[in-house]
Amino acid sequence: MKKKLAATLSGGAVLVLALSGCSNGNKDLDAWAKSVCDSVQPQARKIGSANAAIQQQTSDTSKPEDVQKTDAQAFQDMSDAYEAIGSAVGKAGAPPVDGGDKKQKDAVKELKDTAASYADLKKQVDGLDTKDQAKFADGLNDIATSLDKLGKNGNDALAKLEEGDVGKSMGRQKTCQKVSATPTAGT
Repeated sequence: MKKKLAATLSGGAVLVLALSGCSNGNKDLDAWAKSVCDSVQPQARKIGSANAAIQQQTSDTSKPEDVQKTDAQAFQDMSDAYEAIGSAVGKAGAPPVDGGDKKQKDAVKELKDTAASYADLKKQVDGLDTKDQAKFADGLNDIATSLDKLGKNGNDALAKLEEGDVGKSMGRQKTCQKVSATPTAGT
């Protein structure tokens, strides 16, 4: 069960800016992309560290109290990181492309919603009964199900924000290129 939780978390919950492109670019768009990418990179590292902490605590010999403490801190860290990314995208304003205002607003809303979802997962983990192994495992199963849904719903608006010229511009930013490397969970 713990392995499923880690795999689900790593598979769907990490912000990945899958970016590429080498065109010459637009200076205003490049400036926008740089401001977003520079703000996102430290938050992506925070998310990656939270994922790594959960993965380290997924062995079958881990004590429920340790798993609970690690997961709660990881979910709080992820909530904080997604909130900060949403603020960075909001502060950057709309990218200077057709439909940029809607794309930016949708991405900010999604990021804030994702932050709230992780805060809710932290509350769920904090409320698990660590004295009863069966109840604890059932609670982790419920959390894994929530994580799976969160991962599937997760990055639609971000993907739309990164389409076309915006994605190409972000792909040219060194700080966004570093964001794309994320840890993966074992099975």
